[in-house]
Amino acid sequence: MKVFIGIDLGSTTTKAVILDGKANVVGRGITNSRSNYDVASQIARQEAFVQARFKLTRDAISADSELSGVEELFLPLLDRKFRLNHHVEELDRLAIELHNAADGPRHAAYSGSLHELLDEIVGEMRQRAGKHFGALAMRKSEFFRDLAAADYMQLAEEQSDPKGITFETLTGLFDQAILPVENSTSAAALEQLIDEAMDAALEASQVSMAKRVDRLRGAVDAARAEVLDEVATVGTGYGRQRLPFPKEHIRSEILCHGLGAHTMFPETRTVLDIGGQDTKAIQVDDNGIVTSFQRNDRCAAGCGRYLGYIADEMNLGVHELGPLAEKSTCHVKINSTCTVFAGAELRERLSLGQKREDILAGLHRAIILRAMSLLARSGGIEDQFTFTGGVARNPAAVTALHDLVDENYGERTTNISADSIYTGALGAALFAQRGHQEAA
Repeated sequence: MKVFIGIDLGSTTTKAVILDGKANVVGRGITNSRSNYDVASQIARQEAFVQARFKLTRDAISADSELSGVEELFLPLLDRKFRLNHHVEELDRLAIELHNAADGPRHAAYSGSLHELLDEIVGEMRQRAGKHFGALAMRKSEFFRDLAAADYMQLAEEQSDPKGITFETLTGLFDQAILPVENSTSAAALEQLIDEAMDAALEASQVSMAKRVDRLRGAVDAARAEVLDEVATVGTGYGRQRLPFPKEHIRSEILCHGLGAHTMFPETRTVLDIGGQDTKAIQVDDNGIVTSFQRNDRCAAGCGRYLGYIADEMNLGVHELGPLAEKSTCHVKINSTCTVFAGAELRERLSLGQKREDILAGLHRAIILRAMSLLARSGGIEDQFTFTGGVARNPAAVTALHDLVDENYGERTTNISADSIYTGALGAALFAQRGHQEAA
């Protein structure tokens, strides 16, 4: 199968989308961008290929009428086993890198006690891995770095000794070890993990599908045999200049988000993208071609990183901000969405006795007010209107957007896809496919 790849290197997350020759999405991948764009690009791409392999498996099972409904049982089992195996393998690599870091001259005074403590911590992290990937598990993040960091920091805090091996020493070792761990999984290793997970899932499925397991195995083997031939790749996003692609394989975020939104919702004429570092208001024609745009790229005020800073100040996860703001009974008027002053204003309002949920509701409204200004300067909001980017997953931001659009423009059809965060990567993949077709 010939495939085309789009990579959107964002400031907070990096996304990858894989299309087949008919422009159907066969795989998506996402990871934290952090500070190393090269690593983030590789991880997102690998994750997209993993998801493509799973989709091929689903399609192969669905094509067999005697396996009707089996994919709904088998695929979640396969996914959990793969995620668990991958997580444990990365923990094994983390242990190696932690010990390598602990061998440095700065830690010579601890002798073998530091290595013993690291073994205890990673051993407990392995024990917790099964809970992260159980059938009913509710993970706060899908990223290894986040899950591992949360477990490691908690255990390090519990087992550190201010007079001996300090918490700061242990966290410093983790910071040294995590990047090489993220950068060490090869495509071949992932394919091996998928194969092992498929075998384990088939074995576990025999009890409930004894009469159909041979047909299921045949479908799985057919999916394994499919070759994914990468024909072309296009990159976009905040860090696109860091991608190791020829100049002609780089496209602007504006073009990719416009085309991606148009492809997801063909009647779209206005697109709002609120990402980690900037906000973009885009007007497109009936072919998805950008006709006008406005962009806030001077700072991260009112963007995803601003929300991340607020979450840190409140000791919450970013995903918790929207649901908490939705519980508000009144909006606190926020004077500024400047990230630099956000912490001070937040603490001041809390000291005045104002509720967290009311403050957060006001913050979300202030963020969308900034976006509305960009939309007005780009040409206003036409029907239909599409909201993309990571902030489109935030229910309080969506509520504030609906309210302000109704107040300023009247009733409009607002499109928000569950896959909105991949819009830019989708547009990039479409450019890759179209470029190949034009060159053929």
